[in-house]
Amino acid sequence: MDEKTTATLRMLRKQIAVTGYRGGMAHLASSYSCLEILYTLYAGGILRLNRDDPMWADRDRLILSKGHAGLALYAILTHMGFMREDEFSSYLQLKGCIGGEPCMRDSKWVEATTGSLGHGLSFASGIAMALRLNHSLAKVYVVLGDGECEEGAVWGAAMSAAAHQLDNLVVILDCNEIQKMDRIDRIIGAPRWMEKWTSFGWSVEEMDGHDITVMRDHFSREGVKGKPRFILAHTIKGKGVSIMEQNPNWHFKLPNRKERKVFQEELGISEAEWEG
Repeated sequence: MDEKTTATLRMLRKQIAVTGYRGGMAHLASSYSCLEILYTLYAGGILRLNRDDPMWADRDRLILSKGHAGLALYAILTHMGFMREDEFSSYLQLKGCIGGEPCMRDSKWVEATTGSLGHGLSFASGIAMALRLNHSLAKVYVVLGDGECEEGAVWGAAMSAAAHQLDNLVVILDCNEIQKMDRIDRIIGAPRWMEKWTSFGWSVEEMDGHDITVMRDHFSREGVKGKPRFILAHTIKGKGVSIMEQNPNWHFKLPNRKERKVFQEELGISEAEWEG
């Protein structure tokens, strides 16, 4: 990764931490694990969008099904110039315009209201079917959490998408191996994601979910005709801040005064920036 991109991602992590802290609550670790995925899709030129028309009929769609990582999406939309900085900084503020999870009323660039886990793939499948009926070349990308896949609705949607041969649908699994209370394998056993999604009729592949170059290569490839596409992205929960990385205790937690010093050192946050 080049120095400019590394600096940009560090800046985005800083903005997410400070904005979440000022808002009084945030899923920082979950936002950090999928940040490079979202950055690659938007800033890497993967998503076909029309900057002048967020409702362009043939645009690609991105649905963040793991909506608790909404701060990451809002940070990326702000970085891209799709949202204003004052909108982003109003997160969970009195009379602010954005809340804890992505909401379609917050921005025309948000494709689906999410937060209640397990529903994003069903929503995306319906959009993919409609696009195909309209002879559109647009694709629908869905970012799922691995803990989210314990929701039964995910598997109903996966079965349906394969049956309808939705090859314009791409699932990216943010596989950080941790959910709210503990590691995935301690709760449901070895998940065997590749095996499961293959058995449901999807084409499957895996990649490093923090390597921009690798992800751009994967996203740029053509999928298998007649099959929806599943990409397992290996990620680190809390990526970028040492005390958060792969620590289940940070699923829904803000730093205390002592922990703030680690954020300050590793993300370049000043003491004054926490309070605004």
